[in-house]
Amino acid sequence: MATFATSDQLLVIIDPAARETDNESVRIAKDVLSAGAAAKMCMPDGPEEFARVLSRRGSRRPVVIGDDGALVRAVTLLHRRRELAGCVLSVVPVGGAQSVAHTLGVPAGTVAAARAVLDGVERRMDLLVDDSDGVVLGALRIPPVTAEPEVPEPSPETAIRPWLRPYQTLVRSLSARPAPVVSRPGPARLRVEVDGRTVVDLDQPVEGVSVTPGACGVAEVEVRPLSVGAAAAPLRASGRTVTVVGADFRYRADGGLAGPVRRRTWRVVEGGWGLTVPTSS
Repeated sequence: MATFATSDQLLVIIDPAARETDNESVRIAKDVLSAGAAAKMCMPDGPEEFARVLSRRGSRRPVVIGDDGALVRAVTLLHRRRELAGCVLSVVPVGGAQSVAHTLGVPAGTVAAARAVLDGVERRMDLLVDDSDGVVLGALRIPPVTAEPEVPEPSPETAIRPWLRPYQTLVRSLSARPAPVVSRPGPARLRVEVDGRTVVDLDQPVEGVSVTPGACGVAEVEVRPLSVGAAAAPLRASGRTVTVVGADFRYRADGGLAGPVRRRTWRVVEGGWGLTVPTSS
């Protein structure tokens, strides 16, 4: 693991969504980073400017202030420019989903994450790269998990205002309609191959498949066959390439939904990217 000096120059890229959802955390991150290093702040307006700023970083170490989507975007851009192997990324999670960053070892708190950028170490990690030049940092799942619809709770602020109750009743009566039914994904028929060896074929329905970058350049694959009666034991395999074939399947990876595709192959790039994490991680 490589350590960093506070004299390093930082290029801090602040994702637009982070500014919109939690500008106070953005301000705190900027203050901590500016106090500890020479930091150039950039606030791109959209994905194209985000890419342009990252490509013009020069010798500055890139720091992304944003959610999992912003981190994946930065990794993808660097990979497609073939600059990922020689670059160390840092992230301060702010905004939407942050589970990927936290799973990889980035602290949850804004101050702690910003301090890790300044005082942390580089951790090299494996990466999944698919045949369309996409990347996966964490696990991918087929079919994707479908979330149940959420029913919003009444606001405590409006509940204590008696004069609003007639209007609330009117709105509820006008908008009352059955909640949308969200169907859960059913069993899929997929052929899953690991290093050319068939783990499950199209004649065996499966409830799900997960692929996760493991260690030492291999991916961990788990296939859950459809169980009738007694639960079927998961099928597990590991290897450097994973190919899935099926009829227009979708998959969820790093919080995003991809597909539909009929065939996709992922290969493991050992130590393919570097992320700054606390020294104790």
